[in-house]
Amino acid sequence: MNAPLEAAVIKQHLIDPEICIRCNTCESICPVGAITHDSRNYVVDVSKCNWCNDCISPCPTGSIDNYRRMPRVKAYTLEEQFGWDELPAELSVVEIAALAGDANEAVDGAVGTAQVTETAAPAADPSGQTAFNSAQYGATLPPWSAAHPYTNLYGPKAAEKTITATVAGNVRVTEVGKEYDTHHIVLDFGQTPFPVLEGQSIGIVPPGTDAQGRAHHARQYSIASPRNGERPGYNNLSLTVKRVLEDHQGNPVRGVGSNYLCDLKVGDTVQVIGPFGASFLMPNHPRSHIVMICTGTGSAPMRAMTEWRRRLRASGKFEGGKLMLFFGARTQSELPYFGPLQSLPKDFIDIHFAFSRTPGSPKRYVQDLMRERAADLAALLQDPNAYFYVCGLKAMEEGVVMALHDVARNAGLNWDVIGAALRRDGRLHLETY
Repeated sequence: MNAPLEAAVIKQHLIDPEICIRCNTCESICPVGAITHDSRNYVVDVSKCNWCNDCISPCPTGSIDNYRRMPRVKAYTLEEQFGWDELPAELSVVEIAALAGDANEAVDGAVGTAQVTETAAPAADPSGQTAFNSAQYGATLPPWSAAHPYTNLYGPKAAEKTITATVAGNVRVTEVGKEYDTHHIVLDFGQTPFPVLEGQSIGIVPPGTDAQGRAHHARQYSIASPRNGERPGYNNLSLTVKRVLEDHQGNPVRGVGSNYLCDLKVGDTVQVIGPFGASFLMPNHPRSHIVMICTGTGSAPMRAMTEWRRRLRASGKFEGGKLMLFFGARTQSELPYFGPLQSLPKDFIDIHFAFSRTPGSPKRYVQDLMRERAADLAALLQDPNAYFYVCGLKAMEEGVVMALHDVARNAGLNWDVIGAALRRDGRLHLETY
């Protein structure tokens, strides 16, 4: 051998573009910034990946749990991965040997006669300090009492690629005439079973092709209805969809999936894949508490959890714990479901709204409200029956987790211990985009 094997052959971590639903979970949770994306694909940078596997469990589809043995010097580049519509085939021993340029070394690595390297030095913080990483506290396991979820019943790698759903309702849930436009859409699956739980999501496949002539990939949407359907006794579910008319920089853009869904009429049909998600699930055991923190359409899973608890309470079948909701938006007019939320009994759910763009009023964010309720949150942080759910824009995640950190510290609690317990016990769930 002229060089150590670990310098020759690696097990390259790749994302399957066929079943990836572009949910951004992997990129947001990667501790070394090895995952990135363009307008179509999520990819892994082999020069940064340290094979920590933090991204594996949270992936709702399993698309990220893929590897290919490659000579390090011939590892797939980001540019190559961005152009994929499907994963490349596994290379044979002979092909690896040819690429490596040293047949004996490559063959040894391919057949497993020596160890393949799967470690790399984590990226250093140039400041010399460890930055606060909110993602490290997010649980990858569901609450112990959560119901069993079904996942990937339909999709590119399933026996049936899609299931057809019929639009049973499409109602705007923000004020008419404003620049924002959010819809509550009900999909009915007829006689075909499609079991879902609160906190799960589905993929909608828009018809047509993109600018490159390729079929549109599925767009992910969180389910906004409880497990027994938007209308109890019917095989349906609901989504909360905001029409996308600009990108994060404010440039005009017409979101493919959101505009397709918002324009649907009752009786139209859509192609659905999924369901997805096995960790962002609500607890089922009596007296469990739920703290929900969200912005915009991040309210969808919170609506589902709240409605399920409301139905259980109405039936007298559940000794419910506390429900707290911190809901943020730019203005009251932009807030979906504002009216229905106002009608919920005060002894059932404790609701707090934060508006950051109300004319004549100071900016308020959900983390500001959380600090105002520090005493209640400190008690819940210590309660093993309390669960925290965060859903909405990625920009909110760090502020929310930092608020929990500050609440704990100011109450004289050890955040390192509490933060580790929140993750270990499936009590803090982060779903941001």
